[in-house]
Amino acid sequence: MRSVFGLVLLLGMGLAGFAVYMVQGFVSEQETALAQERARAAQSVPTSKIYAPTRTILYGEPITVDDVALIDYAIKHIPEGAFATFEELFPEGEDTPRVVLRQMEKDEPVLAIKVTEPGQGAGITSRLDRGMRAFTIKVDVASGVSGFLRPTDTVDVYWSGSVRGEGQHSFTQLIKSNVEIIAIDQSANGERNEASIARTVTVQVSPQDVAVLAQAQSTGALSLSLVGDNDDTVTGEILVNQRSLLGLAEPVVAQVEEVQQREVCTIITNKGGERVEVPIPCTN
Repeated sequence: MRSVFGLVLLLGMGLAGFAVYMVQGFVSEQETALAQERARAAQSVPTSKIYAPTRTILYGEPITVDDVALIDYAIKHIPEGAFATFEELFPEGEDTPRVVLRQMEKDEPVLAIKVTEPGQGAGITSRLDRGMRAFTIKVDVASGVSGFLRPTDTVDVYWSGSVRGEGQHSFTQLIKSNVEIIAIDQSANGERNEASIARTVTVQVSPQDVAVLAQAQSTGALSLSLVGDNDDTVTGEILVNQRSLLGLAEPVVAQVEEVQQREVCTIITNKGGERVEVPIPCTN
């Protein structure tokens, strides 16, 4: 009986050992397959390291060395303006940080368009392109698109007024299209999501356009029209007066020709006792 019990015990131990061996082999095969799959995935999608925030960084905050780290990013999807080296992100050293112009989330690539140049603040001057100038337009709830404008938006600028000539003519005309907004009131923060009634809108334009907008603002009323984010159409000349608005025909003006009477010069002579007028060329 004891021999039978010992045989059963040995058989059970053998089966248990075989089961453990089979489980270990299965787990090993799965780990090998997973490692091979990871290797194939790494080979099929080449990556490169770029800098990304380690936390959410808000508008106006400086970027320090502790705020960023290198992450792996698919090479073919690396966005323009990403920073791949410490020297690119901090060219003047870590003591001269950049400032965030648009909020960035954790592990989102740091892009040049979202930060200032080293040492610059997050003010209006950091948003001005080379050769461009800032010009402020006074707006209200109607001309300011009900407060839905925000920095980085683009707008068309319309002028409404009247011109004195033969009578007084009132009209509205598009004077500048696709103008970029760089500030609302005294804020250049592009992360404004709520609608608020602005009193001023600051845009960036060329020096020549500054003169155009200044003259337009002093002689009439300026209105802004919001342009869509992906709208790249070219707007032609737009001018609307009261008659074209109401579909009225232009008045017909009678054309009066002034007939200038030709001056005739004569001299009087006596022929056989008769007075005769003889035409001659007129002289001054």
